[in-house]
Amino acid sequence: MFVSTIPCENVQLNSDAPETLREPSLDVAGVGVNPQCAILRVGDGRLGNIGNIIACGLSFFVVLALILRASKRKAAVGLVEFRLFLSMYALSLIFQILTTGSFLRQTSTALVVLTAIHMGLIAALGWALVANGLVSMQWVEDGTISSLAPFWGLTIAFFVATLYISLDTALGWTSAFGPSNPPIAQKNIPLFVLTSIWPGVAAIIYLIIMLVVILRILRESRPVGFYISAFLLFAVAQVIYFVVSRYICTASKAKVDGSLIATVLETASIVMLFIGWKSITEESWEEPWYSN
Repeated sequence: MFVSTIPCENVQLNSDAPETLREPSLDVAGVGVNPQCAILRVGDGRLGNIGNIIACGLSFFVVLALILRASKRKAAVGLVEFRLFLSMYALSLIFQILTTGSFLRQTSTALVVLTAIHMGLIAALGWALVANGLVSMQWVEDGTISSLAPFWGLTIAFFVATLYISLDTALGWTSAFGPSNPPIAQKNIPLFVLTSIWPGVAAIIYLIIMLVVILRILRESRPVGFYISAFLLFAVAQVIYFVVSRYICTASKAKVDGSLIATVLETASIVMLFIGWKSITEESWEEPWYSN
């Protein structure tokens, strides 16, 4: 049996079966478009894709360190919103371990629910990123209700919408989002848009906003490199995850795939975002009466 390293597979494999189709579907439950290779379960079948599990674990502690460092920048614009974004990314890493590490039996309800939450976080992260860019424009005061209300409102909206579609797809509450036709195709356009297309669109919107902020408002140039680097790291991660992964899997004889490299690159992208954010914000208030 193989380990699914695309979370969507967990809800599709739960809903699209007849039971006779679930096992053949698992044979191609690897990473990428039209995958032809997938990582075998390890040992007694309880773990799989250990490389990505380790990458997620290490990335989690890297992001925690970033949150702690960000918290020291009391005067930084968008501090609250940026910490929330980092916290959401750290949480998504935990769910990535749980949903792609084969800790739970494929097609189990527990795995479906955890996967639905994971995909909700992925979609919500897209808006959280865009919201951080908008906060940098300083149309409203960061960290106040004027900023946090739309931040949380749309974050929750993306999360709940994706969560519902995922659960509906897997548990068959309605026929609006599944099953696929034919079932073994495992296609779900709304989930693909929310968890694959939307994050990329959000990254582009964020990059455009930050270039405007840096070049036109702050009139600086050095931070541009940090944000472009972050975007390129994210973009390369997606290419490896969706296109190159099966070749990595085949070359390594199904020991690692693109999810390991993609996780490392995405975390590196987050680190570059932090460096960029740090370069355009103040660490402390210059006025002594703001020191507290």
